[in-house]
Amino acid sequence: MTPRPLVRREQLRDIGLFGGLDDESLDLLTRELRASLFDPGALVMKEGDHAREMFVVLSGELEVVRHSANGAEGRVALLGPGNWVGEMSIIDPQPRSASVRALAPSILLVVTTEDLDRLYRRDMKSYLLVVLNIARELARRLRVADGMIAGFLSSVIDQNLGYRR
Repeated sequence: MTPRPLVRREQLRDIGLFGGLDDESLDLLTRELRASLFDPGALVMKEGDHAREMFVVLSGELEVVRHSANGAEGRVALLGPGNWVGEMSIIDPQPRSASVRALAPSILLVVTTEDLDRLYRRDMKSYLLVVLNIARELARRLRVADGMIAGFLSSVIDQNLGYRR
């Protein structure tokens, strides 16, 4: 990870995490947040690690992977500009649920719990909007996961009924 200069307001404006924030709030964030460059193959986050930061993709591509009980690695998602990852560690201090690796040169905005604490103290409305945007994204991902589980259960039930006939 190579530190980069501050991010520009224009880069934040179209990112869902910062949706609803006015220019003054975005300017405050540009003074506080830093971006980092990750080379292809670099590990951004490691499953099982404890951390208090999340990452917003400004450019590049990341893959999210999980490991099975027997250690096999499976891709869970691909992320590109505007996507973010690691937000669960901002809300819940549990170990990382997945690993994230850069597939291409990637510039990521690093958002720590300390960054959000500063935002909370300086601009409560913007803090609440960011937390609400995180909650909306978590709800969207939960709906997707629910749909996948329902589809999986349906296929298992159909297979089992087929064996009984």
